[in-house]
Amino acid sequence: VLIRRMKAMENEPAAADKKFAFFEANAARRIARVGVPSMLQQSIVSLSMMFMQGLVNSYGKVFVAGYTAATKIDTLAMMPNMNFSNAMSSYTAQNIGAGKPERAVKTLKYAVMISVGFGFTVAVLTQFVSVPVVKLFTDDAAVAVSGGQYLRSYIWDCMLAGVHFCFSGYFCACGRSGISFLHNFLSIICARVPGAYLASVYFPDTLYPMGLAAPAGSLLSGVICVAAFVYLQKCRKGREGYA
Repeated sequence: VLIRRMKAMENEPAAADKKFAFFEANAARRIARVGVPSMLQQSIVSLSMMFMQGLVNSYGKVFVAGYTAATKIDTLAMMPNMNFSNAMSSYTAQNIGAGKPERAVKTLKYAVMISVGFGFTVAVLTQFVSVPVVKLFTDDAAVAVSGGQYLRSYIWDCMLAGVHFCFSGYFCACGRSGISFLHNFLSIICARVPGAYLASVYFPDTLYPMGLAAPAGSLLSGVICVAAFVYLQKCRKGREGYA
């Protein structure tokens, strides 16, 4: 359908003098420059989750069941952050295209404040209802307790991840998806995976310390994102001042 449509465009009056190539190397490079880092980022996140599952499996079936139930709740709590990231990508790209990058920066600040506020509220409330919430997925008291332990610590990632999710959407829309890949990669190999491993070694009787590995990684991601954003803003203002 696409090939037929492209051939038909050559016959339209508005495109009478234009040729539409089936493959254009420059366009492919531009797409790959943005898409490949994003692809690698998602792959690394998936691999880290597989590693986490392997560590939890060593705890025994009760902890595995509790971890599984808690991650279902975590996934639901993270949905707003993912949507903030998507919204930032669209809004930033539109405003950059309109020649108004300052509006994108202003929106980024509001998005970070809203997502952090939402995440903080959810994290605080979860401290009091973690076990009852996990019981929605199981009738086993031991499973509910182990899942509640993990949920109480991991849920703080809902607040901290909101920061780097918003920045990731902003960077990708600016054509800087490499920054999004970098901060995720560093947070996983420097904080999340080592932290989870050490927790499994030194705290084999509870999932609470392992849950802290995720917010620790997000904290590192947030620091990298803020530093990269400040650097890019200084470069942009420097170019404008020189001009």
